[in-house]
Amino acid sequence: MISVALPKGRLGEEVYALLADAGYSCDEILDKKTRKLVFENKEHTVRYFQVKPTDVAVYVERGAADVGIAGKDILMEYSPDVYELLDLGIGKCRMCIAGFAEFTDNTDRPLRVATKFPHIARSYYEEIGRDIDIIKLHGSIELAPILKLSDVICDIVETGSTLRENNLVVREEVAKISARFIANKVSFRFANEEILKMKNALENRRVI
Repeated sequence: MISVALPKGRLGEEVYALLADAGYSCDEILDKKTRKLVFENKEHTVRYFQVKPTDVAVYVERGAADVGIAGKDILMEYSPDVYELLDLGIGKCRMCIAGFAEFTDNTDRPLRVATKFPHIARSYYEEIGRDIDIIKLHGSIELAPILKLSDVICDIVETGSTLRENNLVVREEVAKISARFIANKVSFRFANEEILKMKNALENRRVI
């Protein structure tokens, strides 16, 4: 039985729909009233458990799950020791640098960057040789430049509506983000046939 770490929320619902269409359905997981955390369909040889999107890679890396679905942003930020097997083509968005359109960078001092993704931001600016001051936030990142806490932000942009409503614009694109099918390295060795079967079934049904 393959254990799948499924992200909670809208992305998880999209991913489950793909998996169900690929032959890995588990009707019990659709019951909104249940408080169960683990769902099994022995006939389809699959076990699901739902976790926070940021935790999926941890469960897979540590072997609690054989496979999982994680956003490319999580993989870039935390660099888990897992195999990235497939771009599912869903949950598409962009990691961007955003700020006020009229902002002019003063290279005489470090650029102040507010973000939930310090590793991604630091790596991006190291590549272009710009010194930065990382300001790690957990809430509404867009507020930081408005209150002059930061010069720019590094954050996920889906439609851009939140930026526009706060008079911010995308200044640079760091990376394209989407959901990825990942596997634990030990599981991939010992359950290779089953994992590749699931990967191939998803590949034939992924949304591009």
